[in-house]
Amino acid sequence: MSDPKPPAGLSQEAQSLWYTKKGNWEEAHNIAQDIETPIGSWLHALLHLIEGDLGNARYWFVEAGRPVKKPSQIDELWDEIAEEVLN
Repeated sequence: MSDPKPPAGLSQEAQSLWYTKKGNWEEAHNIAQDIETPIGSWLHALLHLIEGDLGNARYWFVEAGRPVKKPSQIDELWDEIAEEVLN
């Protein structure tokens, strides 16, 4: 994962996940906040969980209609979102 940009043709959701995995929170967040769907809200929740803003993360989990996760579940949550985005 040494590429500075995600592969061409990825959805916004997949791009946000890609930047998240690369550790580029700001770019991942910029993309996620423009996705006005439940998946966008779910991504937003993940990003605020990573940031440590648990109150904001909780808000976005509710908006997404998803169960609230804990910081210890970040990797599991990324995998869960990726599975849904890529299917």
